[in-house]
Amino acid sequence: MEQRTPWHRSGAVMAVAMAVMNVATYGYTMVAARLLGPGSYSAFAAVMGLLLVLSVLQLGLQTTGARRVASHPEAVAEVERRLLRVSLAVSAGLAAACLALAPAINALLNLDSLATALLVGLTAFPMTLMGAQAGVLQGERRWLALAALYATAGVSRLVVGTGLLLWRPEEQVAVAAVLVTFFAPVAIGWWALRRSAPGRVEVTTDDDHSARSILREIGRNSHALLAFLALSNADVIVARDVLDAHDAGLYAGGLILVKAVLFLPQFVVIVAFPSMSDTDVRRRALTQSLWLVLVLGGLAVVAAWVLSGLALVFVGGPQYAEIQDQLWLFAILGTVLSLLQLVVYSVVARQARRSVYALWAGLLALVVLSRSADGVTTLLLSVLAVDAGVLALLLLTSLQRLGPASRSASGAGDPPAGGGPGTGSVGGVVPGSPGADGDVERHGELGR
Repeated sequence: MEQRTPWHRSGAVMAVAMAVMNVATYGYTMVAARLLGPGSYSAFAAVMGLLLVLSVLQLGLQTTGARRVASHPEAVAEVERRLLRVSLAVSAGLAAACLALAPAINALLNLDSLATALLVGLTAFPMTLMGAQAGVLQGERRWLALAALYATAGVSRLVVGTGLLLWRPEEQVAVAAVLVTFFAPVAIGWWALRRSAPGRVEVTTDDDHSARSILREIGRNSHALLAFLALSNADVIVARDVLDAHDAGLYAGGLILVKAVLFLPQFVVIVAFPSMSDTDVRRRALTQSLWLVLVLGGLAVVAAWVLSGLALVFVGGPQYAEIQDQLWLFAILGTVLSLLQLVVYSVVARQARRSVYALWAGLLALVVLSRSADGVTTLLLSVLAVDAGVLALLLLTSLQRLGPASRSASGAGDPPAGGGPGTGSVGGVVPGSPGADGDVERHGELGR
């Protein structure tokens, strides 16, 4: 196992790796937008939005593995063996389901390409498997190996994807590049776990690490993240349905800026989550983090307004000039989603399961309200209104639940939240009793 120097323990290496991954991934998105053009890029963006929603199983596997390994370090071999076995079944099952539904995916996303829809199912397999590998590495605090996995995921996509698109600028090739490059981080994960396996001692514990138990936890961990991902990515799919191909492509180009602003303060969520799991300071952690995200988002909005020409370069160049005057509105949407993401993680930290249904209600409202959109601006304003409404509802609910003096939702006997910055996955305390709003606490410490 890696030597835990202060650099590794602090998670700083993970922050660098995530920055490399996000910049590389964003770079590939920029390259795709420029080389494909609005029409083809709209199809590619819709596929990526669907893959992002499907990635909740990847996140569910990662949070499950990391929590169990961190909570039961004496049973790392047992947890890894059973988790990876379950992950193979889950990954294959998701891939098979997507392949069977390829005709429906083709029709839903208006791809006009069954081959592109089939690539979604094939991509789901390595993408999901990567989550289990990352979870074990994260739970063991093997930051160098996990950092290599994340950095490889981003860099390989940028390098290989750009080369393939320069050869053949088609949306099918752009998606195929994503499929091929997902195997690179999986190979890193396989090598890292295989390298450490011989030195592990097999220990059987009294804790339930059965396949059924792991599957239940994957489902629970995935629910809140699925709701947020669905709400934050549904608009690109809706745009394909309510707008013509050109306007849908322009809207998809604007969403590049939205995602950039959303990812900008991601480190705040990583650093703040352990504190938001601590019943003594979680209200202060939430409010201070909200202010920081708001300031960063405000700077992004001002930059998009004052430097709209430069911002246009990052969303695809002159082909997207029609939305230059609306880029500051896209930046506002990104800021709202950043704030909403932080509040969702606060909800997860206190395990308020009922609050998650506000996200599903918001998704339904977004689909209904967007039906009347007749252009990029009207659709953008509709999405912004819905997301802001969900944010206000969840924030008010969270502040009310936390109260002036936060009380423990699981009783005074729960262990304190531990750890520092992780990798953006769910972390907190071990399972407890029903929460104050009738919800069940179930979160584990994932990163330091």
